[in-house]
Amino acid sequence: MYNAFFGFSESPFSLSPDPSFFYRSEQHEEALANLVYGVQARKGFIVLSGEVGTGKTTMLECLRDYLESQDIEFAFLFNSRINSDQFFEMIAYDLNLPCARTSKTEVLFALNQVLVEQAQAGRTVVLLVDEAHNLEWEVLEEIRLLGNLENRNGKLLQIILSGQPELDRKLDAPNLRQLKQRIVLRCNLQPFTLRDAVEYMDSRLTKAGMPDQGVFSEELMAEIHLRSQGIPRVINAICDNLLLTAFALERHSCNVEMLDEVCRDMRLEWPGSRRLRTRLPEDAFERERAPYKV
Repeated sequence: MYNAFFGFSESPFSLSPDPSFFYRSEQHEEALANLVYGVQARKGFIVLSGEVGTGKTTMLECLRDYLESQDIEFAFLFNSRINSDQFFEMIAYDLNLPCARTSKTEVLFALNQVLVEQAQAGRTVVLLVDEAHNLEWEVLEEIRLLGNLENRNGKLLQIILSGQPELDRKLDAPNLRQLKQRIVLRCNLQPFTLRDAVEYMDSRLTKAGMPDQGVFSEELMAEIHLRSQGIPRVINAICDNLLLTAFALERHSCNVEMLDEVCRDMRLEWPGSRRLRTRLPEDAFERERAPYKV
């Protein structure tokens, strides 16, 4: 809605996990390098964890782009609320296995055949599981057993489990100790530091067509970092709402008053937010915006 007003070629703060907007912070660069290395070196089990909105799905999308560029076969499970039968059926569909996809036995035979053929050609196969913290215990056990498929050169199937911190706690359970022992690489995404948050916002605006942005001042970006608590997804949501508010007011820059209104609408909580609510009247920004309402 506001792209033409600001001169953007595309929306800079979309919530979709678009690899073209991937910001290569030090921790994200390291995590992606570890994922690629784990696949190339046939390490077997890799875990990617992080709080909600820290960029895990975007990391998986970047990895998918890499796998496709290298012609590496992979299955991507995006819905983890499945039982073991559905798990094997989804693998069969994603890898296009020539078998009766509702039969676990036939799926396993067909999967093993594909893995052996790929290994003989010097290649590997990857299983990506997003939202892995939701997996049932029996599905996690099936995944562990798939990790036993190997030859003298390494694991035949590279398994990447991505999830919230609950995944790490789940893997610490005594009944999953065998799976935990097989995890060779762990990557953990933390919220952005202030420096990363500022560079992240600048990079997205640049990508969208505004290399020398003047919409957000440094002071405002610092406040956005505080109120988002460094979570990329929340930063995107705040900035998107700020740009929409500025567009409605026909302004080419945003200020703290706009940010206050956006944060109230989003019901955000951050350190010091309760003090702000007692200091600012609820209708302060509404009165400022009233003359522009239709």
